[in-house]
Amino acid sequence: MRRTRGLVWLQLIIGWLPVWALYATLMLTAHPGVRPFHAIMISLRAIGVAALLGLGANRLTERFPWPHPFQARFVGIHLVGAVLYAVAWVALISALEGLLRGQLVMVSTPNGVMPFLVLGVWLYVMVTGVTYATRATERAAAAEALAARSQLAALRAQLNPHFLFNALHTVVQLIPREPRRAAEAAEQVAGLLRTTIEEERDLVPLAEELALVERYLDIERIRFGERLLVEVSLPHDLEQVLIPSFALQTLVENAVRHGAAPRIEPTTVSVSASRLGHALVLTVRDNGAGGPGDARPGSGLARLRERVAVLFGGRARLDTHGLAGQGFTASLTTPLLTEAE
Repeated sequence: MRRTRGLVWLQLIIGWLPVWALYATLMLTAHPGVRPFHAIMISLRAIGVAALLGLGANRLTERFPWPHPFQARFVGIHLVGAVLYAVAWVALISALEGLLRGQLVMVSTPNGVMPFLVLGVWLYVMVTGVTYATRATERAAAAEALAARSQLAALRAQLNPHFLFNALHTVVQLIPREPRRAAEAAEQVAGLLRTTIEEERDLVPLAEELALVERYLDIERIRFGERLLVEVSLPHDLEQVLIPSFALQTLVENAVRHGAAPRIEPTTVSVSASRLGHALVLTVRDNGAGGPGDARPGSGLARLRERVAVLFGGRARLDTHGLAGQGFTASLTTPLLTEAE
């Protein structure tokens, strides 16, 4: 909280620095006899007062947000606010200069006090204009983030039943042939369902995702038996790297469903993770039926590709390569992120 407030004050100071420099330059230009140091200090006091009054102008923008549709009352409120700001600014800098000099002072120019009042109105318009523009940008960013979160939630919700349906299909196939093993598989599916329902994170450590995949594979091994062989190569230093939840599971499920299921011969599914610069590469390869496993409309790989695009934009990609009868390879590349980041 303190760090956030510090950043706000830092941004406020940086925002007023150019105004201070401009004010000092104008003073030196209008009054050639004024020494630079005095011009800088007088300008610092004047702009400092303007910045403090700007906090009040910010509060006014909070109370009266930009209306849609535009209203005349809104203009009237800020006209009054601009006049009050300008008068208060002139009065306060006059009082401050008088206090420092020990005499009554009224800031003015050869043309009177009106130029200062006009400058005060201009400062008010600058403060409120920047504030409204910043708030509009924040609202747009918040709306975009909300849309992205909603899209992620929808894609995640689509991935969950996708592989749970396949797991239930395994149970159904076992019921007439091996009822006891079907009951065992049903219990495992229930545990898997509980895990997926409770998982609301978009990013999870690779080790946790692999544990979920192992539970999924336990169910599929009941169905395939010795026809399904799995090899896992996961370096210890990559276990805590964050990946999209259900990403590895989707890649493995694709290999089982489209690689192992159509074959009678044993199928090997290889899962590996590696570091490529500042990226993580997850690769799932099978020597099964092959073919473009993500070509089917609405497939898990297509949804996963959409999801990583929402999460990481151009920093992530999903590459696939397969040939009929020669296996299939899917590689997911994501930024190398950890919980600490």
